[in-house]
Amino acid sequence: MEVHHISPDWLTIDRVKEISEKGMKIALGDEAVRRITACRDYLDRKMENASEPIYGITTGFGSLCNISIDHDQLAALQKNLVMSHSCSVGEPVPDGIVRLMLLLKIQSLSYGNSGVQLATVQRLVDFYNNDILPKVCQQGSLGASGDLAPLANMSLPLLGLGEVRYKGELRPAAEVLKEMGWKPIELQSKEGLALLNGTQFMSSYGVWSLIQTQRLMRLADRIAAISLDAFDGRIEPFGKEVNEVRNHRGQIETAAVMKKWLEGSELIARPKTHVQDPYSFRCIPQVHGACKDTYSYVFERLEEEINAPTDNPTVFPEEDIIVSAGNFHGEPIAQPMDFLAVALTELSSISERRVYQLISGSRGLPSFLVAKPGLNSGFMIPQYAAASIVNQSKGLCWPCSCDSIPSSQGQEDHVSMGSNAATKLARVVLNTERVLAIEIFNAAQALEFRRPYKTSPCQEEWLAEYRREVPFIENDTVMYPLIEKSVEFLRKS
Repeated sequence: MEVHHISPDWLTIDRVKEISEKGMKIALGDEAVRRITACRDYLDRKMENASEPIYGITTGFGSLCNISIDHDQLAALQKNLVMSHSCSVGEPVPDGIVRLMLLLKIQSLSYGNSGVQLATVQRLVDFYNNDILPKVCQQGSLGASGDLAPLANMSLPLLGLGEVRYKGELRPAAEVLKEMGWKPIELQSKEGLALLNGTQFMSSYGVWSLIQTQRLMRLADRIAAISLDAFDGRIEPFGKEVNEVRNHRGQIETAAVMKKWLEGSELIARPKTHVQDPYSFRCIPQVHGACKDTYSYVFERLEEEINAPTDNPTVFPEEDIIVSAGNFHGEPIAQPMDFLAVALTELSSISERRVYQLISGSRGLPSFLVAKPGLNSGFMIPQYAAASIVNQSKGLCWPCSCDSIPSSQGQEDHVSMGSNAATKLARVVLNTERVLAIEIFNAAQALEFRRPYKTSPCQEEWLAEYRREVPFIENDTVMYPLIEKSVEFLRKS
C-alpha cells in the first residue's frame, strides 16, 4: 500500500483528496522528525534557563495568562487544559472529517514550531493509520483561539480519556489503547496548547467542502446542458466571443464546457422559434462562472491554511524566539468559507429555476412533465422540495464571520466564528447536491418528450447510465427513493 510521508513540503488539497480516497497510510518523514525533535529539545533547554513567564508554557491560559505555574505542575497544567476544554457538543463530526482533522493536525505539528514530543505526533499517526477516530462533535468552537473544544475532544484519547470509534463501535479510548498495547501519552509543557490551538476543525470541514464543490461544479455544468437541450434552448449565449469579451475566467470556462457537453446534439442544432431564453439558461456562464471564481479564491486560502503551524505560542528554535500571537485566529478562512456558501447557494438557486422552467408547460413540454397531467401530479413536488432546500441554504448564507461574541473574560474579545462558517458550508454543500439531483431527475424526464431527437452522444451515454438507476415516470409513483437514487448517482459520477 502506498504511504504518504508527512513533511514540511507543500501539501496540496488534491493530495489530501488522493490520500483520503485511496485510504493511504501516513508516516512521519525524516525532515518532520528532525524538526519536531529539534523544537522540543530547544523548548526543554529554554525552560531550564527561563527567567520570565512564557505564555501557555509556564502560565495559565486565556485571561489566566498572568498566573505562573510551578515547574512540577506543568504536565498537570497541559492535561487539565485538554480535559477542561473538551466541550464540543451537538451532532458527531462525520468519520471522514475526523480523519482529515487528524491528518491536518499532524501536518501542522510537522513544521517544528509547536514544541510537541515526537511521541505525541506519532500517536496521532497511529490513530490515523489504525482508523481509531476520536469522538468529536460539531459545536463549541469560536474559531479564534483555534478550534479549542473540538480539538480537545480529538486529543482526549491520547491521554486514555474520551471515546473513539474503532471497527464500527464507539468505545472508551482507554479500552482501545489497552487493546493496542499503547500507554497514554504524558503531555509535557506546551503540548496541550499545541494540540488545542489551531484551525484543523474548520480547515477539515473547509477542505472536505472544497473537494465536494469541485465535483458539484462539474456536475452542475453537465446537468445544466441537459436541461438546456430539454428546454429547447439556444447555444449562442455560450459562444467564445461573447464570453471572452467580458474577460471573467470562470465565465469563459463555463461557456466552453457547456459547448463541449452539447457537441453533436441534434436538439441544440434545431432551428429555434424563440429569440432568447430565460436567465436561468442564458446566464449559466455568468452564474456558474462566478461560482468557479469564488471556488478558486477559497481553494487558495484553504490550501495556504493547511500548510502552516496555527497553534500558539509559536516556537522558532533557530532564532531563539517564542512568540505569543494570533495565528490560531480563523478569520483568514472564515470569510472565504462564508463566501463559498454564498456561491454554492447561487449554484443551487439557478438550478432550481431551471427545474421550474422545465415543469412550467413551456415550449411544448407537458405540464409537470407527465403525459396526463391532472390525473397525475408528475414532477410538481420535486420542484417544491428543491425550492425548500434553496430557501434553507439562503438562510444559512448569513456570514458567521460577521459576528463576534467575546469570551475568556474579555481576553478573547474578537473571534471569527469560523467553525460555524465551516459546518454551515458543509450543510450547504449537501443541499446543493440534492438540488442538482432533482434537476437531473427533471431534465432526464423532460428530454424524453423531445424524442426522437437526441442530445449529444456523451450526454446520451451518461443518461443511459442514469436510466439504469432511475426510470422514466409515466404515472405517479413514490418519488423520494428516486431522488435519493439521483443523489447516489451523482456521487458516483
